[in-house]
Amino acid sequence: MTATGWAQIALVLAVTVAAAIPLGRYIAAVAAGRVTFLARIERTIYAIAGIDPAKGMGWRGYTLAMLAANAAGFAVLYALLRLQGMLPFNPQGFDGLTPWLAFNTAVSFVTNTNWQAYSGEAAMSYLSQMAGLTVQNFLSAATGISLALAFCRAFAAGGLKELGNFWADFTRITLYLLLPLAIVVGFAFVAIGMPQTLAPYAEATTLEGAQQTIALGPVAFQVAIKHLGTNGGGFFGVNSAHPFEGPSALATALQIWSHQVIPFALALTFGHMVGQVRQGRALLAVMLGYVLIATALVYAAEAGGNPLHIAAGLDPAQGNMEGKEVRFGQALVALFTATTTGASNGAVNAMFDSFTPLGGAVPLFLIQLGEVLPGGVGSGLYGILVFALLAVFVAGLMVGRTPEYLGKKVQAKEVKLAMLAVLVLPATILGFTAVSLVLPAAVASIPSAGPHGLTEMLYAFTSAAGNNGSAFGGLTADTPWLDTTLGIAMLLGRFAYVVPVMAIAGSLAAKPKLADSAGTFPTHGPLFAGLLAGVILILGGLQFMPALALGPLAEHFVLAAGRIF
Repeated sequence: MTATGWAQIALVLAVTVAAAIPLGRYIAAVAAGRVTFLARIERTIYAIAGIDPAKGMGWRGYTLAMLAANAAGFAVLYALLRLQGMLPFNPQGFDGLTPWLAFNTAVSFVTNTNWQAYSGEAAMSYLSQMAGLTVQNFLSAATGISLALAFCRAFAAGGLKELGNFWADFTRITLYLLLPLAIVVGFAFVAIGMPQTLAPYAEATTLEGAQQTIALGPVAFQVAIKHLGTNGGGFFGVNSAHPFEGPSALATALQIWSHQVIPFALALTFGHMVGQVRQGRALLAVMLGYVLIATALVYAAEAGGNPLHIAAGLDPAQGNMEGKEVRFGQALVALFTATTTGASNGAVNAMFDSFTPLGGAVPLFLIQLGEVLPGGVGSGLYGILVFALLAVFVAGLMVGRTPEYLGKKVQAKEVKLAMLAVLVLPATILGFTAVSLVLPAAVASIPSAGPHGLTEMLYAFTSAAGNNGSAFGGLTADTPWLDTTLGIAMLLGRFAYVVPVMAIAGSLAAKPKLADSAGTFPTHGPLFAGLLAGVILILGGLQFMPALALGPLAEHFVLAAGRIF
């Protein structure tokens, strides 16, 4: 680790937080319908779709509308992927995807997971990339933010029967937040050097006289929304490690900014919507604290190097550069790794399969903590608010008071629903991983032996259920078993989680909002932030410790003894 590396990390995070402050206020204005510079387009959309934006919805109606929108998105994307061989904008003549790969990919992009069991430049037409995957990058992100705004409204006042209108929130977030930001960031990526073209792949002759095909395409704007929407699906198979997706350290820094700024801003939006900005600051402090700790752990593990490389005479000052791009350096790789896996963004600029065991354990554990640090756009906010409810419940047990959060009593119903949501991830991850480690058809997909192979399978289901989408590497994922089970894990991680969350929102919204009293536990200071961080660690992570002990932790100790897998 170097001072220059830490300066890079500090600069990127400082710029991100600085941008998140006004953006949080702006998103709150969008949620309230106070942003209207595209009002004519907005009204036209409502007229065509038959939407009355003033008509409120209870939690059931809001949730059903969200499920209907996503079901339609899945059907359209699945058909597009199956039929792409017969559709235009396919200069390379790619065939349609197999039924199980089309199912996996459609579920992946609808659930904001963006797990890719294919290589984009070898399987996807330009139409599939633009009209299918890029469109879903917008819509899945808008879905998550809309749900978060509805959850915020449950704390804003008492006796509420409605949480807003899903279609209005969905439209406004897309029009006033995601589209403008994607246009600006997309043009910035073009200026930095990313291609944006519909021309066929280029053919080049190498110095040795061989012919080489250079994949091109409409890259820049897909990369923009893949980060802004914390989607992560790359245009190319190696994602942001590709020189066209990650051409420079500056491009990497902008990508990190892009996938952190909205989740950070939404924490502050929460504060604005409930009328107490300091409540949002407390959530942001927890998110930022975990990002810094995770970055430091990855940086230390990778900068320390592989002991076998050091024993072979390599300079330990170079660290472990296997699987990394020299143009990024260790610091930006560490920050990118921590922020993408903490932010439910499946983008990678290095291969985790080549990390040291402890370096690879950090992104795995970050996803297992619940993807709330800061989590995906929207999903991170309502996820950390679920942990906040559990934190005040724990605090209430300690002092013998009925727990409250922002004037809303947290009672048995809310705690049961919160635990139901929290248990979705471990049940899905550990259940599917256990079955896949004993099923011959699944074990055949694991190229590595021992604890490293276990980690590859554990990471796949962790990434799927956590709606992250990044891959540890090595695993042969495009098989009927993994395409299907990983797709089911993505659906459970997204929708089996959010339904009880919305039920909590409906219950809290209907309750009266109580005024603070002398016995009210303050939820805006360091004490609550520390309690919340501890609850996330204990409830979100410790249930995975046995699996981690058999995987990356075991590999760390055998690596020190000279054993590799």
